[in-house]
Amino acid sequence: MYELEEKGYLYLLFIIPILVVLFLYVQFWKRKKQQEFGDLDLIQKLSPEKSTFKPILKMVLFLLGLTFIIIGLVNPKMGTKVEKVKRQGIDIVFAVDISKSMLAEDVAPNRLEKSKQLVSQLINQLGSDRIGIIAYSGSAFPVLPMTSDYAVAKMFLQSMKPGMISSQGTSIDQAIELAASKYFDKKDKTNKLLIIISDGEDHSDNAESAAEDAQKLGIKIVTVGVGTENGGTIPLAKNGYGEGLQKDQEGNVVITKRNSEVLSKIAKASKGGYVDGNATKNVLDYVKKVLDNTEKTEFSATQMADLKSQFQWFLGFGFILLFLDVFLLERRTKWVRKMNLFNEEKK
Repeated sequence: MYELEEKGYLYLLFIIPILVVLFLYVQFWKRKKQQEFGDLDLIQKLSPEKSTFKPILKMVLFLLGLTFIIIGLVNPKMGTKVEKVKRQGIDIVFAVDISKSMLAEDVAPNRLEKSKQLVSQLINQLGSDRIGIIAYSGSAFPVLPMTSDYAVAKMFLQSMKPGMISSQGTSIDQAIELAASKYFDKKDKTNKLLIIISDGEDHSDNAESAAEDAQKLGIKIVTVGVGTENGGTIPLAKNGYGEGLQKDQEGNVVITKRNSEVLSKIAKASKGGYVDGNATKNVLDYVKKVLDNTEKTEFSATQMADLKSQFQWFLGFGFILLFLDVFLLERRTKWVRKMNLFNEEKK
């Protein structure tokens, strides 16, 4: 396994073909000027010590040295092995509402971005727990399977947006059913926690029964409400530009409000709890309390050994090649000249 830490430096590799083209042009230009000056064979006899191969060798050494230095700047990291380790924790799935109502800006910067911030902060305070991510609106979509790699989880989290799912609406029941069927193993004795982050505008009537079914499978649900009771408008955007506000079929501007009651009933049905998501500290403290009161289970997790920086090898080899290029003269080497390896001596 490997990782490139500073990928931006890879663009410097475009310098290599440019230098090759310049070198070929200069060689062509020199040869043309020599032909204008006189006979090429006569010119070569007048400068017998000048090698025709050495300039090419020097250019190859220079380009290789430059390539290795650029790769060194990228700082490639390599791991030694992938190993299984024993950990203690619980299985946690985050179900994030990505319906259009989550674009409302009654909480800064908007409900969806606030939800992402909450999930990211919650991940920061986890220890050895496995996590998964679900996105839902009119239907539920698995964003990330169960993993112990929190960095990857955060990366997938930031990619979530309303356009991921074509069907609009809010069907919390489908998110619960997806978590129960695809994320949590019924035979696994590891404690299971589903954290639903939403404004509570559930357009289905099956969320409570789905929560009750989940509770029978040993899944506890914590619901986090984002948005305000007064509500807010839903801004519309296309290609990054605002296109006004969401309106209903009668042309009235839609006001979306947080429905804490629905979220509370869902949590209660699974013997879980509801917390106001507008205050980040309240959510972190509440979830931490839930985790502290939940028994941890030992499980096997795949873990890659620490990646080690390898830049020093590339930089060192690159500078050695540049050093050779500087001290390599363009004159013919006597012992090479005798061997006539490159056919520089015409008989």
